[in-house]
Parts: sequence; structure tokens; C-alpha cells
Amino acid sequence: MNLETTLDRLWKIAIWAFVAFFILNLLALIATVVVNSFGTRWFGTWLPAGFTFRWYFSAWREFQLGDVLVTTFQIVGTVVVLSALIGVPAAYGLARRNFPGKSLVMALFLLPLLVPPITFGIPLATLLYRLGLAGTMNGVILANLVPTVPFVVVLMIPFIEQIDPRIEAAAHVFGANTGKLFMHVLIPMLLPGILAATLLSLVRTISMFELTFLTAGPSSQTLVVSLYYSVFAAGVRAGQSIDAMAVIYTVSSLIWLIVALRFVNPTQIVARARKSPTL
Repeated sequence: MNLETTLDRLWKIAIWAFVAFFILNLLALIATVVVNSFGTRWFGTWLPAGFTFRWYFSAWREFQLGDVLVTTFQIVGTVVVLSALIGVPAAYGLARRNFPGKSLVMALFLLPLLVPPITFGIPLATLLYRLGLAGTMNGVILANLVPTVPFVVVLMIPFIEQIDPRIEAAAHVFGANTGKLFMHVLIPMLLPGILAATLLSLVRTISMFELTFLTAGPSSQTLVVSLYYSVFAAGVRAGQSIDAMAVIYTVSSLIWLIVALRFVNPTQIVARARKSPTL
């Protein structure tokens, strides 16, 4: 018994040590980027020789971050709105209706979430190039809708299943048609779920690199793609400016993620079977 207790404690200590080591390395990496984005010179010392904000102004001018941010939020905003308009009704149909092939439809919705984006991104980009949409903002939006609409559907199904069907039946009894049912009954009740789905879709689209990289052109690059080009494109660039751009990207994504978590409990994302209402 003592041996088992000792082994159990050693195992727990090993797990916590591994987690602490991972978090420490992650924080050290983030701290290095942040400090370097403010540093003047940094050679062989624990901290830079001095601190300045000029790398942020330099990155804003050199990488045209104003135009990039406008393009990013135009693409992201359109993707989020279209995903909500398509995904919420689709989720309602899947949550409330049983039909032949429903399991297959659910599997098709889950497929873009389970398969790495690069796997279907290359044939998708090829199709968009043939249609003349690749390299344009519309092409980037269509490419990002492929994983984002299923993402909204999967997130919304648990919220819809939590609503008692008798509420909808009562609305129909009092003369509400499908449009009024959605606008005056379902949407107010689903508002926390819709906000959570749209905000998490926003964060997902901002960070989506593969599909955007394969379909974007010079005037349709989002911030993450522009960051990639700033690192690997030809020419000499100050590392501090690139780190400043990385900090701007990280902070913008983190803000939206914090806002999203304000409206949703992560455990609500896991779909669960709907309980039968008790009479």
C-alpha cells in the first residue's frame, strides 16, 4: 500500500513538473518576443540595452498594418455573419429533425473540423483558381466558410437542444409562423449561444493561416498571412519590427478570445443528448 501511494505521488509530481516545464517554456518564448519588440539592442545580455516604441510605428508603416487590419476585419466580419446566417438554421434543423441520412450529414459537417485544413485547402484553392475567385477577397471568404459553418453548427446544436420543444409548440398554437418563431422566440433564447459561436468563429478565422494563405492575393491578405510574408519574404527586416507585428496579432486575437469566453462556458461546446421533458 505504501509503495502504491509513493508511486501515485511520484506520478502526480512528474505530471505537474511536465506541465510546469511546458508553461514555463511557453511564457519564456512569449516574453522574449514581447521584450524584443520594445528593445533597442539585445546582444548577450538578459535584457535589451534600452526600450522604445519605435518598432511598432516602424512595423505599422513598413508592413502597412492599417490596410492589413482593415482587410482582416472585412474578411473576418463577412465570414462570421455568413456563418451565423447559414449555421444557426442548419443547426436547428439537425437538432430538431430526424431524417434518413442524418448521421451522414453530421459526419460531413464534422469532416472539415477533423481534417487538417491543408488537406482540403489545396484542392479547394485549385477550384477557386479555376473559377477566378482565388486571389480575391471573395475567394478568401468562401475558403474560410468551409470550416467555419460546420464550427457554428456544432457549437449551436447543444444550445438548441437545451430549449424545451414545448415552448415552440406553444408559439405555434398562438399563431407564430416559422419567421416569427425564430425572431421573437428562438433568437432571444439562443442569443448567448449565437454570440459565443460568432465570437469563437471570429477568433478561428483570424488565426486561420492555411486556407487564407492558399487563396489570398496581395490585396486580400489577413494579418496572420502578412506576418508570415514579413518573416520569410526576400529582403532584410528588423527582427524587432516583426516581433512588434507578432505582438499586435497575438493581442488582437487574445482580446476577442477573452470576449468570447465571457459569453460561453467551454463545457457547453460538448454536445449532449437532449433529455425528454417531464410532464
